[in-house]
Amino acid sequence: MSEPFVRPGTSLCVVSLTYGADLDAIDAAMSAHVDWLSDAYANGLLLASGRKQPRTGGVIIAIGSKAEVEALIANDPFVAKGLATAEIIAFTASMAATPLADLLSS
Repeated sequence: MSEPFVRPGTSLCVVSLTYGADLDAIDAAMSAHVDWLSDAYANGLLLASGRKQPRTGGVIIAIGSKAEVEALIANDPFVAKGLATAEIIAFTASMAATPLADLLSS
């Protein structure tokens, strides 16, 4: 088991999606959004995602620089179709829970 430190310079972003459309429009685009998320997970670009509570948008934790994540998020159907806006907050991870640190250190 490793220490709770990650490789120096590990760039991550917290993405806060805020819906700008009604939930009927969001639900209509949900399948495309989930497909986009699945592809991003398969490519190792995301660590976690889910709905905000209450359901006003979502949160995504992505691996990469702010510019890389901006390019990724631009292709999210919610954002591309103007159904949601994204606030992207970049940070450099210096510590993480052991399972996450192991993932980010490889």
